[in-house]
Amino acid sequence: MQVDDIRPEGWACTYLISNDGKAVLIDPVWDYIEHYRTVMNHRNLELIACMATHTHADHITACFTLSKDSQIPFYMWKDTASLGVTDHVDESSVVELAGIEYTFYHVPGHTQDSMIIAIEGHIFTGDFLFNGTAGVGRDDLPSGRLMEHWDSIQSLAHLSDGVLVCSGHEPPGTELQSLGWNRKNNPILGMKTFEEFSIWQKQTAEQLGSVSKIKTALPANLFAEIPEEIPWFEP
Repeated sequence: MQVDDIRPEGWACTYLISNDGKAVLIDPVWDYIEHYRTVMNHRNLELIACMATHTHADHITACFTLSKDSQIPFYMWKDTASLGVTDHVDESSVVELAGIEYTFYHVPGHTQDSMIIAIEGHIFTGDFLFNGTAGVGRDDLPSGRLMEHWDSIQSLAHLSDGVLVCSGHEPPGTELQSLGWNRKNNPILGMKTFEEFSIWQKQTAEQLGSVSKIKTALPANLFAEIPEEIPWFEP
């Protein structure tokens, strides 16, 4: 089994999990579909499934396009509002793909449909949890809930220190770290009270400001439609 972040640029991570000539993509971005296909062709990999950790607000997912074009399953949490999903999962789901078992944990807060995707030695956390001082994703976007995010963070206790945190956003070149490392170095995982978390979230949202692509990306992801005009592609 091999796990790689194959984003060509930017801060949005896309993970390729490959084994025995088969591949699964987690959180692919529509802008880079041809890049993913080139990578898989170069490695002689067949794409057999794609997954999204949550409904993204900062980019258009490639999942519904890849699912439709290649006739492969697209997995998301059971209560997602996103259309175009072919297969819904919950915490009782065990999905085996190319000899790898995928399990799922509901971690609402950043969005109501946020989930952790787990395989042996790795957890794919989306915007629920980042590495180190980046903390966690913001909760001031549609369907975000501060208290639910805080409660979801407490549910990490059952996961082992050794799993690698493969998050949804990291600066290019970031070395991913284990959950045990994050328990010592991620400020959110060291917080004792909801009040601390709430203050951190408010300050972070103020620093980040508005999400520039949300008015295009969020409707596209909810309705599984590529808009005729995509502002960041216009000259």
